[in-house]
Amino acid sequence: MSPIPFAVIGSGWRASFFLKVASVLPEHFRAVGIVTGRSETERKALAEHWNVPTFGSVDALVAAARPEFAVVSVRTDEIVARISELAARGLPILAETPVAPDHEGLLALHRLVEAGAKIEVAEQYFLHPVISAMRSMIADGLIGTPNYAHVSVIQTYHNISLMRKLLGIGFENATVTANSFALPVVKGPGRYDQPERMDVVAACQTIATFDFNGKVGVYDFAEAQHRSRIRAPRITVRGERGEITPERADYLIDARRPVTVELARVDKGHFMNFEGYHHHAIMAGGRYVYENPFPGPHLTDDEIAVATCLQNMGRFVEKGISSYSFAGAAQDCYLAEVMRKAAADKAPVTSETQAWRRATC
Repeated sequence: MSPIPFAVIGSGWRASFFLKVASVLPEHFRAVGIVTGRSETERKALAEHWNVPTFGSVDALVAAARPEFAVVSVRTDEIVARISELAARGLPILAETPVAPDHEGLLALHRLVEAGAKIEVAEQYFLHPVISAMRSMIADGLIGTPNYAHVSVIQTYHNISLMRKLLGIGFENATVTANSFALPVVKGPGRYDQPERMDVVAACQTIATFDFNGKVGVYDFAEAQHRSRIRAPRITVRGERGEITPERADYLIDARRPVTVELARVDKGHFMNFEGYHHHAIMAGGRYVYENPFPGPHLTDDEIAVATCLQNMGRFVEKGISSYSFAGAAQDCYLAEVMRKAAADKAPVTSETQAWRRATC
């Protein structure tokens, strides 16, 4: 199979993830152009760094290259306009998050989808290896029907998307109860810098309960938790037959016999293994429950997930199979707003059915 050709609209930090994936997986992906508003000198340096041609406009890109789709990775206040511009040219779109800055933006994009625009969203966290392994084991029915998920991994709509995926929730409405408070913590690394001293900051933490009428999600996240070395991510999913975390699964095989299995990470390149350092698979109970679809080059879990986003987008363009639709992303953004309102009002808020429910998640 030939590599999937795609373009990138934007040239910031998140855009670099897609460009790196293409550079280290040339047999799978090929970046055919970068559209950026940077100066000519900066565009030239960018083109040399990634070995990808750069363009000052979408029209120039489309005239020179033939991408199967475009990744839109721009500022939040620009994203609706950029998606609209690409949709008008009939180009499928893989949009970075958040897909719109506000509810009106979500409704505007929904109208584009109803008019035929092909929009998927690059939400990668549920595609991380260990979460993919957990989802596979849940789908196998080991813990029964998932009815409770405590998720403390990443902020706002990202955390909510994980919650919905783990619980198997689509567009069901929820009653949301939320509280926010500030607690001290030592500041961790940023995107580009490492801490040089022990700075204690007040981190706003939100704990919210999403009652989906029979299934319950617990959102738990503090602002300083992302990239923190002292605030570990936590996930617990429970069904009537057992529970699963990123480390282990406990479940019943009959009324009297419980089973405990470890989710064991298998990486190559350790000790006397010379296959190159990379993530290989996750095993549980003597079987592989996840295998890295991009073995060989050293990629972080997040980069593996981003590569999976690109692979899924290629499948969406070719076969129409959605991995994370605009409708799903819009629902997660909307539920995040409901959570913020519940925390601000200090009272439960029940979500309402939105226009994009007609699409599938």
